Amino acid sequence: MTLIEIQEDIWVKILGFAGGAKFQNRLIQHGLYPGDFVKILRAAPLDGPLLVEVNGRELALGQSVAKNIVVEIAG
Repeated sequence: MTLIEIQEDIWVKILGFAGGAKFQNRLIQHGLYPGDFVKILRAAPLDGPLLVEVNGRELALGQSVAKNIVVEIAG
């Protein structure tokens, strides 16, 4: 599943990225790595960005970015 499919306040683990090398490098520059745990704090209405918590900080991700982040429910 992808990050866009996750409801708010559920911790998930990043398994990988579905985009190409440039996309993956951009996410890594923003501090998102496979193995990190992420929680959606808030989803903006009308296909707006997602506010997520990762590594103790907040980050806004666009819908198109979230669709390419492969995750699993943390358990």
